[in-house]
Amino acid sequence: MHWSRWGDPRHTTTLPDSAAELMTLAFGEIQPQPAVDLRDVRVPVAGLATEHVAALRAVVGAAHVGGDDADRIHHTRGKSTPDLLAARAGDFSDAPDVVVRPGSADEVVAVLRVCAEHAIAVVPYGGGTSVVGGLVADRGDLRGVVSLDLRRLDRMVALDEESLTATLQAGLLGPAAEALLGERGYTLGHFPQSFEFASIGGFAATRSSGQSSSGYGRFDSLVISLTVATARGLWTLGRAPATAAGPDLRQLVLGSEGTFGVITDVTVMVRPAPAEKVYETWRWASFADGATAMRRLVQDDLNPTVLRLSDETETAINLSDPAAIGLSDAGGVQMVCGFEGTAARVARLRAEVHEALGELGGERAGEQRGAAWAEGRFAAPYLRDALLDEGVLVETLETATGWSNLQHLYTEVKAAIGAAAGEQGFDPVILCHISHVYRAGASLYFTVAMREADDGAAQWAPIKRAASDAIEASGGTITHHHAVGRDHKPWLADEIGAPGVAALRAVKQALDPEGILNPGVLIP
Repeated sequence: MHWSRWGDPRHTTTLPDSAAELMTLAFGEIQPQPAVDLRDVRVPVAGLATEHVAALRAVVGAAHVGGDDADRIHHTRGKSTPDLLAARAGDFSDAPDVVVRPGSADEVVAVLRVCAEHAIAVVPYGGGTSVVGGLVADRGDLRGVVSLDLRRLDRMVALDEESLTATLQAGLLGPAAEALLGERGYTLGHFPQSFEFASIGGFAATRSSGQSSSGYGRFDSLVISLTVATARGLWTLGRAPATAAGPDLRQLVLGSEGTFGVITDVTVMVRPAPAEKVYETWRWASFADGATAMRRLVQDDLNPTVLRLSDETETAINLSDPAAIGLSDAGGVQMVCGFEGTAARVARLRAEVHEALGELGGERAGEQRGAAWAEGRFAAPYLRDALLDEGVLVETLETATGWSNLQHLYTEVKAAIGAAAGEQGFDPVILCHISHVYRAGASLYFTVAMREADDGAAQWAPIKRAASDAIEASGGTITHHHAVGRDHKPWLADEIGAPGVAALRAVKQALDPEGILNPGVLIP
C-alpha cells in the first residue's frame, strides 16, 4: 500500500471542486494539509545488532530480510487516521528495525526462537490494515523490533470439496484467496472494507467481520482449525466442526492479534461461488424504523447476504439530496439488501424479504443505488485521504449491543462525540450505519468528520476517549470488529473483568514467557 495513504498508489483520488465547496460550507474555512514528500522522510537508525540480523538471515535467507528505509517505512504502523497523520507528517519513529519474510510455518517458528533467545520483539504483519494501533510494539527493554511479513505464506494448501472447507496460508490477501477459491468454483464470502489489502491471518487474528456477514457469517464463525507458530513449536487447534473436548482453545487465538503466537494457516468453511448477485435499496422513515425491520428479518431467519442501514445523516450525504429517497420531511434512511446464491435461492429469499419488509412499512427503491453501493464498497478509505488532503479530519469507530439497547447506545455515543468536539470549538458531522446483525443485536459504525486542527491526532484523542467512555457506560462492546490493539486496551479490562485480565496474562506467560510477541497490544 501507499506509504502515507490507504491502498493502491495508482488509485489516489482528489475531491472534485463541488465537493470541496461543500466541505467549506459544512466546516467553514479549511486549509489544505498535504503530506510531506517521501524524499524528506527520515527513519531512526536501526538498532538491531549485526549478529542478530545474521541469525535471522540464516533462517529465511538474506534475500528475505529487509532493512532499507523504504521497507521499514512501509511496515510502520497501520492505517488508522492517527497512523496516517503521523505518516503524513513524516513521523516514522515507530519503524521496525528489520523486516523478515519467512517462507514456511517452520521458518516462522525458527524466527521466533531467534527472537526469543535474543529478546527481540516480533510484530506479525499481514496487509498492514490495522486501525487500532495493532502494529506498534512497545520496545521496553527489548533489543529491537522485527516486522514479520507473512506475504510468502500465500498458498491454498487444501480444498475439501465434500466437507466444503479450505486450508489457506495466513499471508494470502483477500483478493488472492478469493481468486484461488474461485478457480475451483468456491468463495469464502468475507469482504470487509479492508478486503483488498487485508490477509487471512489478519482476519483471524482480529475477529474480522465482512460486509456480507449477514449471509456468510463473521470470519471467526467460519474457522474450523488453525495452526499457530510459537517459539516452542507449532500448535494446531481444531480437528472437527464441533467438539466438547473442553474449552475451545481456538478462541484463545482468534482475536489475539499476534500476542500469543503467529497464525500460519487457517482452515475455513467455504461455499459454492454465487451464480447470481442482486443488491437493492429500501426506504424507511427513520433509523429506528429501519433497525426494527432488520431485527425482525434476522429473528425470523430471513438473512440477506448483505443487510446495511444508514442513519439520516449518512443517508443524506450518500444521496447528496435527502429528497431523493422520497422521505425528506421525515429525514428518511436507506437500507441496502444484497442477495447472493443460485438464481432460485436468490428469487426465493428476495420474495420472502420483500413480503416481510413491505408488511413492516418499508418502501422498495430498486436496484440502482444497491448496485452503486456494491461497486464502490471498498472506496471509502480513498475518500478519507482526499478529505485529509483538504484539511478535513475523518475517523471511524464501532461497537455493538443488544437490540433493546441499540437506540440508547446510538444516542449516547453521538452525544459524547459532539460534546467532546464542541469543547474544542468544532462542530462535527457524525454518520452512523448498522452493517452486522444477529438475532440478539447489531453493530453500530460511526464516521466522524470535522475541520482538522493544527494537531489532528491531539484533536481526535479526547473525542475517541469520550466515545469509548460512552460505549462502556452504555453497555456496548469496545470493539465489534476493529480489534483491541493499543487504542482500545484502556477499556478492555472493564469489559472482561479482573479474572479475564488475569487469564489473558496467564496465557501470555505460558505461550510467550519472553514477552516478544507484539508487546503492548491487546493485553491490559
